This record gives sequence, C-alpha cells and structure tokens, in this order.
Amino acid sequence: MYEAEVNRTVESIQTLPLEIRKRFTELRDRIVARTVLPWGEHCTECVWPTCYTTCELYSPRKDGACRQFVDGMVRIDHKEGASPYLLKIQFKQWGKLWTVGNVRLQSPSQALRSEKFNIAIGAIGWAAPFPSSVKPRVLTKINYLRRQSAVNARPGSAFPDSFLLECYNPSALDLAATFTIRPSILQAPQPFQTMIRLTSGYTCSRVAVSEISRRVDLSQPFEVEIVPNDAENAVLIFGMMDFVKERQPLQAAVAETKQFKCIVWDLDNTLWKGTLIEDGPEKVQVHAGVVDVIQQTDQRGILHSIASKNNFEDAMKVLRQHGLEEYFLYPQINWQPKSQSVERIAQSLNIGIDTIAFVDDQAFEREQVRTVLPQVGTIDAADCLQLLARPECNVPVTTESSNRRLMYRQQRQREAVLQAHPEDYLGFLRDCRMEVRINRLNRNNLKRVYELAQRTNQLNFSGNRYQESQLVDIIGSDFLNTYVIDCQDRFGSYGIVGFGVVDRREPRLLDLMFSCRIQSKRVEHAVLAFLLNRHLSETGRDFHANYRKTAKNAPGGKVFEEMGFEQVAEHHGVLSLVFKRGQEVPDDRIVEIKNGVDEPCKAPI
Repeated sequence: MYEAEVNRTVESIQTLPLEIRKRFTELRDRIVARTVLPWGEHCTECVWPTCYTTCELYSPRKDGACRQFVDGMVRIDHKEGASPYLLKIQFKQWGKLWTVGNVRLQSPSQALRSEKFNIAIGAIGWAAPFPSSVKPRVLTKINYLRRQSAVNARPGSAFPDSFLLECYNPSALDLAATFTIRPSILQAPQPFQTMIRLTSGYTCSRVAVSEISRRVDLSQPFEVEIVPNDAENAVLIFGMMDFVKERQPLQAAVAETKQFKCIVWDLDNTLWKGTLIEDGPEKVQVHAGVVDVIQQTDQRGILHSIASKNNFEDAMKVLRQHGLEEYFLYPQINWQPKSQSVERIAQSLNIGIDTIAFVDDQAFEREQVRTVLPQVGTIDAADCLQLLARPECNVPVTTESSNRRLMYRQQRQREAVLQAHPEDYLGFLRDCRMEVRINRLNRNNLKRVYELAQRTNQLNFSGNRYQESQLVDIIGSDFLNTYVIDCQDRFGSYGIVGFGVVDRREPRLLDLMFSCRIQSKRVEHAVLAFLLNRHLSETGRDFHANYRKTAKNAPGGKVFEEMGFEQVAEHHGVLSLVFKRGQEVPDDRIVEIKNGVDEPCKAPI
C-alpha cells in the first residue's frame, strides 16, 4: 500500500493507546475492496533536480532523494486492522504525502498480498550487496517501477465509494490537511481540492468519489497529495489512505420503478462492434439488434442520446452513414467523465436525472455513472436487447409518443429563435405564436392522458398517477369537469401537454399537470386564467385548488402565487389554495386559448 524505506524503524502497536488501537480496527469488516497506492514523501515546492543544489532545506536520504519526513515513513505493525500496518510521520517544513495511481480496487486479501510483495521487494533492494554508489539508483528504480505499475493498472469492474483517510493526531491541537487530486496528464483541468480536519485523537474522513469525479476523470491516471497546513514537525499516524468500497447496509424499502424517458448509449462495443479510434469507421459494425431496440423504444416516446469517449466528427460520420444520426438528441461525444455527459443530456432535455438509463459495455463506466448519479439506471450492454421487456420501458404507443423526438428537434429550432431575443424572453414567446386548445377527456385522448399522468413530475401539482380505469370513471362522473390541453406554435405541435380536473360543486381544482415541454412558456398561466374565468363566471364563488408541493414541482408551483392564489389550509401535505371572487384574473395574452370544451360548465350541485 505505502512506499517506504525498509531500514526505517518498525515500532510496536503497543506504543499507541488501547482506545486508539481499537479505533483503527473498526473498518476491518466494512471494507470490501480498496486500492493499493504507493505513498511516498515529497515536497510542496519541488523543482527536482535543481533544488538539490539550491534549496537550503535539502536533506539527502540514502537513495539521494530529499528527505521531507524527519525519520522517513515509520511503519507500525497492525495486523488487526483494515490495513496491515500504520505509518508514523513527522513532517518537516514543506513536506507532504504524495502518490500516483488509479482506482483499481482489490479485495482485502489481494491488497494484503500486494503490500507484502512490495515490502519484500524493498527489503531485497536494501539488503542486496550493491556498491554504495549503485544502491541509490537501484532503490530509485524500484520506486519508479512501483509507481508505474500503479499508473498503468487498468480500472477494474468495481468502482470506489470514497477516498478514506484514517489518522491519529496525538497532539492536543486540531490540525487540518489539504487533500488534492489532479490528473497526471499535462494541460489538465483544475484539480479537485478539499480540506480534511485532523482533530485531536482519531479521525476517519471520507471524500465522496461522486464529488471528485465532477472535477477529475478517475478512469485516467492521477496524482494525490496530502499536505498538513501550518504544522511543521507535526507527528501524525496514518492508517487507511486509499480509495475504498464499503459494505452497504441493507435498504429497508424497494425504490419505486420509474419509466425511462431517455436512454443514453455508449458507442464502442455497444451500439457497434469494435472501437472506432482503433479500428476506423470502415471496420466497425452496427449492432442490428440494438438499432431495433432504439427504433421500437423511439416509437414508444422514449428519447435517445449518446455518452461516448470518442472524436465527435468521426462518430457522427459513422452514425450518418448508417442513418442513425436523427435518433440521438444532444449527443455528448467527448473525453469527459460520462457522468458529466449524462447530466448535460438531462439538462438539455429538461428531464429528471432519475428517468435516464445509461447503457455501456464497460463495468468501470457504468460504476462511475452510478457512483456520481445513483438515480440513473445503469445497464450492461450485454443486456440491452431485453430493454423492450423492462417495466421502465413499458409505456403505451400514442401519436404524441411516436412524435416526441420530432417535438424535441422542433424545440431546438425554438432555442435558435430565442438567441434573437436574448433580453426579451416574453418577446420571444410572442414571436412563437403559441396556441392552446382545450377539450374534454374522451376515449380518443384517454391513452395520452394516461401516459402524461404516469410520466410527468416537475409540473404535476397533485402527484396523482391515474390508471386507465380511473380515467374512464372520471369521464362518467356527473360533477367532474375535465380539461385536456393541446399546444402548438409556429414551429410545430407539442401535442397533448396537460390535463386538469375540476370539481364544479365547490368549485375546486383537484388535478393539474403539464408536460415539462411547455415549462416556462406561460401555458400554465394561460390555462389557469381560462379555468378561473370559466368557473368564477359560472358559479360566482371563490375558486379553490389543491396543491401537493414537492421538491420537483415547487418551481412550477409558483404559478399559483403568480396568478393570485392564497394558501388557506394544509392537510396531510396537500395545500388548500383559494382565488377570491372579485379579484382580477391576470392574463398577459401571450398564449391564445381556443375553447374546444363541448359543454358549458354546469351550475353547482
């Protein structure tokens, strides 16, 4: 695990207090896999090799390198813990712990064998009868090979949960250390950096891989450093200093199955056989079965995109050659971590991250996305042909679902027009010439309303998930008025984007839901204005509304406040709102309403 000189002192664990020894054993049964990083001493201001002749702090070790720890890295045997030994380090000025490596995890037994092997190789190097002029070069070569082995190790199928650091600070003063990870490649982006508190006594700190991965691609080699702050001559004893995967507690409940709104595909050895950058566009072969899955799910209204580490133009050329380019919205073909690509796709499509599935043949990439974005459904490419049978893809085929991809492409045209109105968003909406037609729920539009009720989250103000049988009952009700909302603009049709239910006896809005496609387009404002005008004039009474506020629908729920509703009560998480008769109904006249409701609102029962 840790690179260290073998001629250092090996101390007994008995020198540590009993309660501290016990603390260093707590992780033994929780760590299911960890890295083996070759830690060594280094300098925060290193300008090797010129610093050996210009730096007043240069203190040579036996191998000629500069000693930045007073006694080197002193190993303390500790067979009972998660790692076989501890490291006692007294930092000199500008001294830091430093390593290179990768996130290749090993089982605890494998890690133990690797560490014993490293110790044995180091011992052989120190004990070998080399001339004093040769031995430093031999030891330097051993250390170099150990680091290269760590850098070149390919990530395995498992992905770590966190970087874990155990430390015992024997002083009475709390200390802090700067923890930094940066890619080993040149011209890399800004590194990940955070502060770890090393309080007096035992500390176990975790830095989530999900946070690190937002800045650093852990599938590539990296450097790690731990630098105590303002702590010259500080003595610290370190235990685990590795990326780890820990045993997770059993979950008490099974998560609700959510329907996929978008499937994000890898390319190499997933959408096609072969690796584009190695085999070239002429040799890669598109999987016919995968294409069939994409086409059938596309008909169901499930969108598709790409997260691939490739050259953008080369990959798009292959897609165009096979007539597949049109299926993929906002493709992310770059060299960034795939979790970042998935996040960008969700933002571009304006859908929840928990409605995305990610398909990749590499276990590392799936685990990287799962770690950073645990809400995303990750699927092995070997299982992708079973997607059609999965419950998350079991959605009805409607006119709107089969045209959903086209609607998103039309949305990109709208975005282009929006660029011409950078400071006048309402002017942009007026330029779109939006039109809403409102009809009653009937047998012809029931399936689309059912699909809408199952899928919408951000603009579902009741949280109800109607089944088809329930919608049939609503059609037959004597006192419920239904409103099915269809929208279009000069670029094309959005299809059916909303559904509302009003109990005319009070009157009270029981349900109102919209597709996220029309979010922030003032459609919800126009529909509420229509309902208010209709029911206030027919009943002459205050208009009430139910609103079950959630984290997801809270931004859209501001429409009630903007329209003049006030909260009057709350019962079991449902807010009761009221719009008083006599209030002026706001209407910015951005959206034109066409009333297709067959019957006028009946008098209250």
